[in-house]
Amino acid sequence: MKIIFIFTLFLLLSPALVQQNDANAILRKVEQNMSSDNRVFESEMTIRGKRNSRTITSRSYSVGDKKSFTEYLSPAREAGTKMLKLENQLWIYSPSTDRTIQISGHLLRQSVMGSDLSYEDMMDDRKITDVYSAKVAGEETLDGRKTWVLELTAKVADLAYHRRKMWVDAERYVPLKEELYAKSGQLLKRTTLSNVQKIQGRWFPLNVVYKDMLKAGEGTEFKMTSVKFNQDIPASMFTKAALKQ
Repeated sequence: MKIIFIFTLFLLLSPALVQQNDANAILRKVEQNMSSDNRVFESEMTIRGKRNSRTITSRSYSVGDKKSFTEYLSPAREAGTKMLKLENQLWIYSPSTDRTIQISGHLLRQSVMGSDLSYEDMMDDRKITDVYSAKVAGEETLDGRKTWVLELTAKVADLAYHRRKMWVDAERYVPLKEELYAKSGQLLKRTTLSNVQKIQGRWFPLNVVYKDMLKAGEGTEFKMTSVKFNQDIPASMFTKAALKQ
């Protein structure tokens, strides 16, 4: 009788277990495309405000999810501004004041140069599978592409978004859309990704639009003009001394 009970319980639970395993397998494939040991990319960030828009160009270097260095190249007002992330610490150098300040605490929730991204968004590069549990909620067609719809729930306490909903291209395993929610259930941000290209053997979206649902305006668009993975980046790049060089 005990064996029959255990077998029946297994049959009842196994669909949910399979679904969870499938969701984790999908996310691992997404991470293989979106994550890398290191990368160098150049981008144009266009901030579309309520009344006008402006474009800022930058070059960024990153190693894993612990280190990143960004230098803003244009326009003149932002040129020379640099950001350095080491672990969970963030510093910004401003050439106009020749000062380096650390961004921490509630300041991490502030907008990056008036965009729809916060410093907090830029800081958290941890693997999704490490900080969220996931399940497959269904399938949808998005822009002519079949997608898996994943529901992600935070399994650690220090996340800005308690829940995420992600539409993953079922063939190329890159996210095409994402919604980010507060613990209360309020939709905070929406992200759409497009212009998916194969770069160094992996699929990668070159255009990303971020929309803060609590702000006016049409969102912030990132266009990756150059992306290179697994580059030789000097360790000296990730030092506070590099901010003033």
